[in-house]
Amino acid sequence: MYRALTHDIEVTVEPYYLEEQSDPDDSRYVWGYRIIIANHSDVAVRLMTRYWHITDENGQVDEVSGPGVIGEQPLLNPGDTYEYSSGCPLDTPSGVMFGHYSMEAEGGETFNVAIPAFSLDSPGLVRTLN
Repeated sequence: MYRALTHDIEVTVEPYYLEEQSDPDDSRYVWGYRIIIANHSDVAVRLMTRYWHITDENGQVDEVSGPGVIGEQPLLNPGDTYEYSSGCPLDTPSGVMFGHYSMEAEGGETFNVAIPAFSLDSPGLVRTLN
């Protein structure tokens, strides 16, 4: 698992390879990821937007942004957690994702919360280091 803590908001990511949705012969590799957002602060916050920076093993970058996550803009009161799952297809057997959520505190303050960088690696992938 991968974790980041920003402004007392913790983001935990657990990626997993979706073999049944992948087709390596057609250069299609798909991962799912489970995210848990925990509000360790003493104020309520709402997740307003998301931003993803996705890089495949060839260095091809895809940026994704938009309102909320999976169609929701969840409100997290102090001590609350919010969990969701989503996915990411790539044309290569590995890649890396990271990003941030834009949050709004109950007083109207907005701030970004880091989504930690995490690796997308196909099972059985052999890496060679020079």
